[in-house]
Amino acid sequence: MHLSKRVMGVFLTLSIGLLITAVWPDSPSELLFDQYELSSSNEFIPALDRSESFAFSHLSLIEDSSLQVYTAPGVTNQTLGTLVEGGYNYQNQTFNYIVQVGDTLSGLAEKFNISIDTILWANDLNRNNALREGDSLIILPISGALHLVGKNETLSQIAQDYKVPESEILSFNEIGNANEIFVGDLLIIPGGQKPVAPRISTRSTIASSYFIRPTAGWITQGLHNYNAIDIANKCGTPIYASAAGTVQRAGYINIGGNRVQILHPNGVVTYYGHLSQISVKAGQTVVQGQQVGLMGTTGRSTGCHLHFDVRGATNPLARYSVGTYLGF
Repeated sequence: MHLSKRVMGVFLTLSIGLLITAVWPDSPSELLFDQYELSSSNEFIPALDRSESFAFSHLSLIEDSSLQVYTAPGVTNQTLGTLVEGGYNYQNQTFNYIVQVGDTLSGLAEKFNISIDTILWANDLNRNNALREGDSLIILPISGALHLVGKNETLSQIAQDYKVPESEILSFNEIGNANEIFVGDLLIIPGGQKPVAPRISTRSTIASSYFIRPTAGWITQGLHNYNAIDIANKCGTPIYASAAGTVQRAGYINIGGNRVQILHPNGVVTYYGHLSQISVKAGQTVVQGQQVGLMGTTGRSTGCHLHFDVRGATNPLARYSVGTYLGF
């Protein structure tokens, strides 16, 4: 929900937290948060997305499991994917669950009608890990696994590794054919069994200086699905490529709205969501700092902001606390 006119003030409503309703001001000194909920940990969460708040466990999907992105392929035909305007979005079928007091793995598995292993694999946990109140878990819509496509992988290899027919992977993820899958894509593998020996075993080390800030604004949400940071400002604020690369996708999806997805030479993929306008096309080569769009509130969004997602490396904005203003 976005306010249709300026409201110069802050309205506090007692609920589980504090609901702050206002609009973006003309200058940092007038900062008022737009439809964000102030939790007890002093982090801003989109008020309409309470069930999809912070997902700190998501980083483990990159750091310590087979769900990783590594060096870019030497040539295009070494990996899955041709460049398309639209494309699938795994988030359409998954959601984040915030652990409550008394929750157990067996209880959650029964509640969501999925296997315990499905919860463990998607969140890089083992049966010895204790669930803690406030933790965020990725919940898949069916028993199976979540796979991040890596260098040189083919659909047939992925299907073989998880012991699932290729057709079932394509159908469940609403993908027409293997040419619509890219390095950095997350696939739900229905009924998949986690491979005993992951095909990918190492991760590229990326210098923090590799990326520049993709826009100016205030950080309104810390790390959440998938390794993302939200930066808010006025609608129409320019969005820039954080590093040079090739545009994989540029188009509209239900949750992300207008989004741009870029593959960089080091194999890392960056994602820019909720744009009001897209300035590039799939297949286009972009340089670092090139404008790729304008900030907006398209898709599932509670106000003008950029959802900046990094797959295959630490998000360079993760070191900043919520409420920090990022300039250039």
